[in-house]
Amino acid sequence: MHPKEYRKTKNNTGKMTQLSLLNSAIHVGIDFSNNDKVNELINDLNNSCYVLYPSDTSIKLNDESIKEENKNIIIFIIDSTWPCSNKILRLSSNLQKLKKISFTHTKISAYKIKTQPNELSLSTIESTLCVLELLNQQNIEHLREKDLNGFLEPFTQMIKYQTNCFTNPNKKQVRYKKPQ
Repeated sequence: MHPKEYRKTKNNTGKMTQLSLLNSAIHVGIDFSNNDKVNELINDLNNSCYVLYPSDTSIKLNDESIKEENKNIIIFIIDSTWPCSNKILRLSSNLQKLKKISFTHTKISAYKIKTQPNELSLSTIESTLCVLELLNQQNIEHLREKDLNGFLEPFTQMIKYQTNCFTNPNKKQVRYKKPQ
């Protein structure tokens, strides 16, 4: 996660994503070339590591499986603006060497308060859901439909709250309460 994103406590979809996923962690920085924890994951022979980033050479999860027998799948998801994500990848020689994965979709981002470079650009949490759905289809993940359907609920509630704040700036806002 880029440091600028890490400081955004109110609307950080990367933090939301991490809190929604077991076995996930946030690493903050710009150049991860010498990050001990990241390099430990990459260098572990029991892991098969990828970075989620669109490119002409990326493995399209819609068409190709990344399942490997007896290997843990590790996916690095860069959480930042597109220009900052590009910089992280450019400076992090360890991440540059990883195979890239991506996906095709027709979803429009629900992130109405943040400008996206194009209409098919998704937030970190929306992209992660797409990846989870595809990994589920490949039998790499085994998530219940109920869990996938509710994955974006914190994000959806955040968008509703922020939209309401913009449209009713003088009205006292009621914060979202997690269902019991």
